[in-house]
Amino acid sequence: MSRFAAVPGLALALALVPALAHAVKPPAPEERKQLVIISFDGAHDNRLWEKSLEMGKRTGAHFTYFLSCTFLMTRTEGGRSYQAPGQKAGRSNVGFAQSREEIQARVRHIWQAHQDGHDIGSHACGHFDGKGWSEADWKQELSSFHTAVANAWKAGGIDKEEPQGWADFAAKDIKGFRAPYLSLSDGLLPALKQDGFTYDASLVTKGPGWPSNAEGMPRFGLPLIPEGPQQRRVIGMDYNLFIRHSMGVENRKDSVAFEERAFEAYRKAFEAQYRGDRIPLQLGFHFVEMNGGAYWRALDRFLTETCGKPDVACVSYAQALPMIAKQKKADRSAF
Repeated sequence: MSRFAAVPGLALALALVPALAHAVKPPAPEERKQLVIISFDGAHDNRLWEKSLEMGKRTGAHFTYFLSCTFLMTRTEGGRSYQAPGQKAGRSNVGFAQSREEIQARVRHIWQAHQDGHDIGSHACGHFDGKGWSEADWKQELSSFHTAVANAWKAGGIDKEEPQGWADFAAKDIKGFRAPYLSLSDGLLPALKQDGFTYDASLVTKGPGWPSNAEGMPRFGLPLIPEGPQQRRVIGMDYNLFIRHSMGVENRKDSVAFEERAFEAYRKAFEAQYRGDRIPLQLGFHFVEMNGGAYWRALDRFLTETCGKPDVACVSYAQALPMIAKQKKADRSAF
């Protein structure tokens, strides 16, 4: 993650208006569910698919998996025909599946996640920086994504095992997007809207924030959260902690110390909202266990401690959207 577009979130502040005799008192923050939204970018490592799905079942959390589509094709079968805007055919910044067997395991995990109520989103295909892409460029990349998902079981050589409902899932149920590198261009939003996406999660906000509204599309942002001895702010994503803690160089020796710092950062960011205005807390992760798995262990501890609270909901972006809309409606009707 080298480039981030910082866009302030939309605060859902209630306007001050004269009291009316029939006015209903607005819901107090403690009466609202505190939303915790956890997402994973890439979604490729099959071992971490298994680990995250087990974590979700154990803690009661639902996740959003932003899938990179080149992990649904091998370089020799499918990869050669994939071409990102401005790139030569067959290129990918994150590689391809290494075998048909790897694709087979991955599509089964994706389907299991979908059946378990998790949200599958798009992280485009080859993880290229789209800051200079036009609307047509984004549409080209999104088209490649949809084709790869639709053909995933065939790419794994198990098209006869494709479950009933996969085609509808591939065509209709992938509604969320996160741009690689959180890198945006003016062409992204119109391409997403034309392609039927219902939310974008590619922004960064100064702190936890409600989704903004861009031409009718909700746009979420990963927040800057205080971290470490000096409580300097960092994007609430494992990669950014990895860069801060070890300059992006794997350091297993200090893994436990990094885990503690990450866990305390997650916990304090949560507590600030839980005891405050209960703005949703968003945290982002990758299917890579950096610094010896420090950030995944911290996430597991955080979810185990947090998701069981009766006034907390650990939800996907897709689940959060109607809950936020309902709260906004309740806030407006309180006057």
